[in-house]
Amino acid sequence: MTEIDNKEQQLLNDIEKLRSTLAVAHQPKDILATQLFNSEERFARAMRNSRDGLWDWDLVTNEVYYSPRWKSMLGYAEHELENNLDTWTKLVHPEDKEFVLINVQKYLSQEQDSFEVEMRMIHKEGHEVYVRSRAFKVTQGSSSKPIRLTGTHVNITDQKKAELFDKRNTKILEMIAKGKPASEIYNEIALLYEERHAGLRCSMLELEGDKLLHGGAPSLPKSYCKAVHGLKNGPEVGSCGTSTYTGKRVLVENIETDPKWADLKEVALPHGMRCCWSEPIKNSHGKVLGAFGMYYDQPRLPNEKESKDLTSAAQLAGIVMEREQNQKRIRDLAYTDNLTHLSSRTLFYLNVDELIKISARKKQKFGLLYIDLDNFKSVNDSLGHSAGDILLIEVAKRLSKACRDIDYIARLSGDEFCIAVNDVKDDYGAAHVAKRCLSLISKPLELGGRNFTPSCSIGIAHYPDDGSDRQTILKVADTALYEAKELGKNRYTFYKKELSQKAEYRFKIEQYLKEAIEKQQLSLVYQPKIDINTGIIIGVEALSRWDHPMLGQVNPSEFIETAEQIGMMKGHTEWVLKTACQQLALWKKDGFSPIRMAVNISPHHFLDRDLVPLIQGVINESGIMPSELELEVTEGIVQINQKNHLLFEQLKELGILLAIDDFGIGYSSLASLKHLNVDFLKIDKYFINDMLADPKAKLLVGSMIDIGHNLGHKITAEGIESEQQLSMLQDLGCDCAQGYLISKPVCADRILALYGSSLLN
Repeated sequence: MTEIDNKEQQLLNDIEKLRSTLAVAHQPKDILATQLFNSEERFARAMRNSRDGLWDWDLVTNEVYYSPRWKSMLGYAEHELENNLDTWTKLVHPEDKEFVLINVQKYLSQEQDSFEVEMRMIHKEGHEVYVRSRAFKVTQGSSSKPIRLTGTHVNITDQKKAELFDKRNTKILEMIAKGKPASEIYNEIALLYEERHAGLRCSMLELEGDKLLHGGAPSLPKSYCKAVHGLKNGPEVGSCGTSTYTGKRVLVENIETDPKWADLKEVALPHGMRCCWSEPIKNSHGKVLGAFGMYYDQPRLPNEKESKDLTSAAQLAGIVMEREQNQKRIRDLAYTDNLTHLSSRTLFYLNVDELIKISARKKQKFGLLYIDLDNFKSVNDSLGHSAGDILLIEVAKRLSKACRDIDYIARLSGDEFCIAVNDVKDDYGAAHVAKRCLSLISKPLELGGRNFTPSCSIGIAHYPDDGSDRQTILKVADTALYEAKELGKNRYTFYKKELSQKAEYRFKIEQYLKEAIEKQQLSLVYQPKIDINTGIIIGVEALSRWDHPMLGQVNPSEFIETAEQIGMMKGHTEWVLKTACQQLALWKKDGFSPIRMAVNISPHHFLDRDLVPLIQGVINESGIMPSELELEVTEGIVQINQKNHLLFEQLKELGILLAIDDFGIGYSSLASLKHLNVDFLKIDKYFINDMLADPKAKLLVGSMIDIGHNLGHKITAEGIESEQQLSMLQDLGCDCAQGYLISKPVCADRILALYGSSLLN
């Protein structure tokens, strides 16, 4: 024990003896109190040099005497704290209170022979003070019942902080040795020094080029960290920006007035940051890697201890940053192709393995493009390997442009490249990427002083259709590549030959469709809609048809989908609207009235801000009434979205009729119908087909008709192909009918022959 500990122990023993004597004496109470007070004063004077505090707890009254030293230890003047147990209860750390009281009870009940605990107290300024408390009980008479507890508080904050510092420092070194993520270690370093200095907040910024990147700052606001992330350093850019630029320590006493913080103080001051001291973080060779910053909420400069800690903190962070940079160089060597800077074979294989796991879990498919340059050996042989390297570098750039952000690309070896086309919806997604690759690769370039036009061959395979593991899918893609070479090179080939043929047909559609839409080479046919009870035509639906001289009659589902993909749907819809409305105007001129013209609007075009002005212009130009035009939108567009609702309202203000097409197969219409002002619901053919054989389908159709009627909508059933279906729909109260039983889509002249007579006969 130290000399102070011995003195403390002896004085506590003396007080305990005095308390025991007083408990059985019959002297007047004021004499006893005087003697006790004098003893406490002697104890307090004796303890004054030891910077310890004295306390005495009357267990009967709960009054507690706190010595001036006890109070000043926590930052209070003698008159600021009341002498009762509540004072201690309010000042002890909430996490330690129960533990201390349990130990008190164990000592008073003689479960423990002595009382000694360590606890945290809250200083007046808000920081924690570590205290070691020792005490002795005073009993009354022969009953040995404790009536008082007398003890001392010793401030062991420096000792505890040193212990915690060593413990956390050891933890940080272990994290570094075990290769823990740098961000986790940065946070531990910040907390290490924040625990040593009350009110301190720390941050670490990494320097990448001339940009400062957030490394770790567990006690700083996220908004501040976000504001400085990506900041360009310079001679007058805050403390850390200046420190990383100059490579020297920067001490800013007052952020509000220092010119280096002129452009940054507005993001710091609202968070209570008033000063900032920054030390450059350097590697073992003296290169600046970043900066360690210390912040306080009052203007000041560091004391000697803080200054030393600023240096040691930057050195510790430097170990981590240098490790990270070394590991990054190692990863780059292992995972990056030195020549093209694309992913290496190793990294690509890891990415494909991970992609297989993700795709399997999400039940998605992806495509794999195996790419090989055509006649690359002749380039090396005739122009030299340096020219071959230049070609490979340029090809890598072009292939990267052909990819989407979510795709993976790598150079496997020599002139072989591979692209994983992520999350393809069908077999043609990968083919689109392959087509871009062929187009970009085949652009001429100068090579060895000559004009050279490169080309490549591509094999395409799909997960999981062509293989469920990396080895298999790479093998079949390579097989497809060999087939492309055999077929004449400068092309792509699917592992399955029939897919190549389908893809070629699809791209022909794409190629010719652009011309057909631009030159308005498509035509319209019209399918009648009838009153289900009378059979009289009340409207028609305009439908596109395309008869190409080389492709023949192209299925509408194919060219409509293609038009969506190549961005031509808007132009196509405009042509349909104008042509259909002009035809309606001609029919009206011939006496066809009343009759409605229905036009399908694609989801993408429906949300176009130019749609309402377009429709207004078409109505004005054709001269038809707004109520004679019916726009059909698929159920997928009917969502609880304010933008959609607003567009519906604008169209209704024009007087346009609105119909929800394919009703019943979407996911959100029932939740949205109550918000939307529409006129018709078209029950999808899917339900009509099953209605005769499946009672549930009939029940659903009846329910949809009832719901629609109750909400004020008329109901159209589409896809009717039998008399039994028609009869059942009549019984269920359906309003309108459309389908091959009534009439297939026909040309405009045929509508003339059908108009006015019942189509139910």
